[in-house]
Amino acid sequence: MPSFQTMPIDELWALHEEIGELLADKLAREKHVLEQRLAQLRANGKAEGNGLKAVRRPYPKVVQKYQNPANPTETWSGRGRQPRWLVTQLKSGKRIDDLRIRARDSL
Repeated sequence: MPSFQTMPIDELWALHEEIGELLADKLAREKHVLEQRLAQLRANGKAEGNGLKAVRRPYPKVVQKYQNPANPTETWSGRGRQPRWLVTQLKSGKRIDDLRIRARDSL
């Protein structure tokens, strides 16, 4: 085995270029093999089970808490932005508790 310390710069540079070409070729071949395997997994529908595709969990139904007295079909759960009908009712002097849907205990 030759000693790198005693090799001329030209030979060292040629060796460096040869190693770089070999590495680039091997990396390209390995990348191609991995891309083929990934395509095969996706085609077989196994990609979802391997964590490659995020699956959003289902959220539970949200109970409606507030109701428009003028139009009972308009409700609000208390989440997110307040609907226009609620803002109008609050500006007219009603309190948010006045719009709360009461539990049907009397039935």
